Amino acid sequence: MKITLIGAGSSLDNLTLAGYEKAKRSEKVFLRTALSKVGKEILESGINAQPLDYVYESCRNFDTLSKKLAKVVLDASKAQDVVYLVDGDVTDDVSCSIILKKHKDVEVIPGVSKATYFLSKVGITGSYTACSAYDVKSSKLTLPLVVYDIDSQFIASEVKLALSDLYGDEIPVYKFKNGDFEKIKLYESDFDSHFDYSCALVIDRLPLTGKTRFDLDDLHDIVNVLRSENGCPWDRAQTKESIRKDIVEEAYELVDAINRNDEDGMLEESGDLILQAVFSSVFAEERRSFTLRDALSGICSKLIERHTHIFGADKATNAESALEIWDKNKQKEKGFESGGEYLESVPTNFPALMRAQKVGSRARKFNMDFESAVAVFEKVQEELIEVKAELLTSDSKKLAEEIGDLLFAIVSLARLSGLESEEILNLSTEKFIKRFKRTEELIINDGKVMRDLSAEEIDGYYNASKKD
Repeated sequence: MKITLIGAGSSLDNLTLAGYEKAKRSEKVFLRTALSKVGKEILESGINAQPLDYVYESCRNFDTLSKKLAKVVLDASKAQDVVYLVDGDVTDDVSCSIILKKHKDVEVIPGVSKATYFLSKVGITGSYTACSAYDVKSSKLTLPLVVYDIDSQFIASEVKLALSDLYGDEIPVYKFKNGDFEKIKLYESDFDSHFDYSCALVIDRLPLTGKTRFDLDDLHDIVNVLRSENGCPWDRAQTKESIRKDIVEEAYELVDAINRNDEDGMLEESGDLILQAVFSSVFAEERRSFTLRDALSGICSKLIERHTHIFGADKATNAESALEIWDKNKQKEKGFESGGEYLESVPTNFPALMRAQKVGSRARKFNMDFESAVAVFEKVQEELIEVKAELLTSDSKKLAEEIGDLLFAIVSLARLSGLESEEILNLSTEKFIKRFKRTEELIINDGKVMRDLSAEEIDGYYNASKKD
């Protein structure tokens, strides 16, 4: 049998004549809810509709509700033609979407959407985002925004928390109930204990200077403003080359904050590093090379394509096997024809220890490596002997080569011991600085000047500093 889906809008005067006539003369009419303003008006108008509010009582969540509402309508349509009246437009209701997917003979009579009704009331025009309160956590939201179906204080609180995270709890909102509205702050939106299906929130668009919470698009817009003709002279003067050092500095400052376990520092430095990435993409947009969306699409595609143990058929049982799959996919993606090309692709501007460690790790994948850390230790001893021999000559070039070989062997020793050479050298440097300061303090306490002491005397104080 045929099903007719009718959007009733938010009040009876939103209901089209075609929708009204169809519902008036039909024998079987269901009404999504009689608790909304338009629901009450429909029943008062003389349309013989059966409210489905009883279905709500047996549902634990919105998805279950939508499925059960759709089932009632679909089951009834097996015996006769059915009309289903929903508040707002047909597209506002998930149960209507289910019916459209499952039933072959469906007629749709559109109505004024809830969003259009609410926006027109407060004078907001143009593009907007709208969603049910039950979908607010899973939807991608932008301003202007309409959130409807705020039918309980619990849901109102959930909506408030979700929107506060996006926009801040001080943002002005329009709160609707039974067609009337008031302008309040978002944090006040769940103060009322009486909610029904007519309740909604509307948030207007805000200028950048009116926001307290921002997203990546906002940062992109700010950088474009700073780079514009009337923007900041310093920002306008920057180039992709001039910010290279800033990118490196911000990365190191973030790592430093992590090492200090400084949460506030990590927060700030993460933002600074993201800024440099956005700057880089804006420069590219100006060159018509690539866009921020291209960069984001690229990294998302890379994550999907290289995690074939998550998004594909590969299997990984631990971190090591997952990394092997990543490297396999990376080599395939980059089209390396040899192991040498794979090693050469390690950036030359990496810190020397980091680059040596990564090159060694990649060589190991081609079975060119020491068998164990013990085997490397023997190589370190061999290199030490060669360095000592060159110290007795005047060939500085050969000495530099041998010291370099020694350093590379020590990096391999760290790597095969499961350690990061860059990290452990930094730890040793920090330890030396602390011991130096303690040594200097001990010398001063004895009324002496460090520069005036012999190496043997300083060594004695240094050994004493180790005992503290």
